[in-house]
Amino acid sequence: MSTTIAPSSTIQVLGAPGDRFDEILTPEALDFVARLDAAFANRRFKLFAERRRLSGRLASGFPLDFSRATSGIRNDPHWQVAPPAPGLTDRRVEITGPPDRRTAAAALTSGAQVWMADFEDSTSPTWDNIVGGQLTLLDAVERRSDLTGPEGEQNRAGGELPTVMVRPRGWHLTEKHLVIDGRPLSASLVDFGLYVFHCAQRQIDAGRGPYFYLPKLEHREEARLWNDVFVLAQELLGIPRGTIRATVLVETVTAALEMEEILYELREHGAGLNAGRWDYLFSLIKNFAHRPDFTLPDRDRVTMTAQFLRSYTELLVRTCHKRGAHAIGGMAAHLPVRDAGARESALARVRLDKEREAEDGFDGTWVAHPALVPLCRDIFDAVLAGRPHQLDRTREDVHVTADDLLAVRRTAGPPTLDGVRSNISLALRYFDAWLRGQGAVPLDGHMEDAAAAEIARSQVWQWIRHGAVERDTVLAILDEEIAALGREYPWARVDDVREIFERTALARTLPEFFTTDAYARHLVRRPEVQS
Repeated sequence: MSTTIAPSSTIQVLGAPGDRFDEILTPEALDFVARLDAAFANRRFKLFAERRRLSGRLASGFPLDFSRATSGIRNDPHWQVAPPAPGLTDRRVEITGPPDRRTAAAALTSGAQVWMADFEDSTSPTWDNIVGGQLTLLDAVERRSDLTGPEGEQNRAGGELPTVMVRPRGWHLTEKHLVIDGRPLSASLVDFGLYVFHCAQRQIDAGRGPYFYLPKLEHREEARLWNDVFVLAQELLGIPRGTIRATVLVETVTAALEMEEILYELREHGAGLNAGRWDYLFSLIKNFAHRPDFTLPDRDRVTMTAQFLRSYTELLVRTCHKRGAHAIGGMAAHLPVRDAGARESALARVRLDKEREAEDGFDGTWVAHPALVPLCRDIFDAVLAGRPHQLDRTREDVHVTADDLLAVRRTAGPPTLDGVRSNISLALRYFDAWLRGQGAVPLDGHMEDAAAAEIARSQVWQWIRHGAVERDTVLAILDEEIAALGREYPWARVDDVREIFERTALARTLPEFFTTDAYARHLVRRPEVQS
């Protein structure tokens, strides 16, 4: 295959040069990415046609259900994913964050079992962030001593380090700084290709491997595409087939109905599934925008104990353990705060959430800050009782129907004015930080990323669309919050932020922002913030 898959043209680099960028953007690495593009660009475009077709069917009232066509896969008791790879047997606490140097230094010394280096929701996709993130990963894999924080604090990468997993951007995004014949390349292939080219063999030599988290999958065909990318990449690099491993984030409702099929497509490279939250809720709003009975209340009232979310997480655990895959729980995004009362209240909520996950059979969970690692580790230690995971808990007691996954009406309800204001405030502040190159933003005691901004602005759209809140009320709160943003941050780009909010939360139909190439088109005149 490696002799027949050749790039039709060379990659043109439109991004500005930077310090050490030549270590990442080598001719050989760019040729490797171009080969991946030559092999899979057309299939990627066809997948978008399938997404549009399914979206249209749902909008016309087509019932969403488990596929009869793939019942054979679900009913076959024999197939399993590959056994856990080196460094992925024990995943009880995984810390996540963008691949900047400060986050890397904190993650690598956090005591977590896994660091998920995120090029997606927690990275503002500036050119410096994307190439700089690859340099950070290269340095981390090389255990270079210059992994220091911005204040000069030393975080030497000695001793046992967390296993590194990389989350590339989703299939729907492009990297506009790298083009072939004027066409921007898939951001997924860029993020994956540059990392695997530079670090795969280095990770193998260190006793681990190139491991990934795959975001925003809609259905099994998108998992199959990833599997074929892995097969070709391993052949081109001359590493054993099955060395690459991937965990899939189940963060769309359509993927929730195809969890077994997704694992089946990835089975020789599969490592597990992860239960998202905000993106999953956004998927429900997007796919059922026409349904008033899918109107959700305030964000903080939609907890993981809601029936439709509990059905989704329990089905995820059952599916994973039936097939020998790890089930990883959702994000604990709380940050340590100075106020003792507020801190204890936040930790109590985290404890309840993580105790539920551990008792339900999850093998591990996510945290956004090192301070939460000990708490979550203690919770899973108590349940695991010396075991590295809970794969033996097959959860055969769980029986979930499509109706269970879609039972949003039992949680539905009108928003409060405080909830409307909270969503507008979060979206505006996140948009402003994102424009300035920051993708993970501390807001109101939480580390927020693009997923939180998505649910915030899409909920406002949903509430207006179905009459839960008046448009004039939203506009009045928007004026107040824009003024507050300008007072709090005099450097804030308030005009741009307002434009983004109006175009993504106040439009007639629900537009995309972070989840398609449209998010770059909103800012096309600002090259420093292209995707």
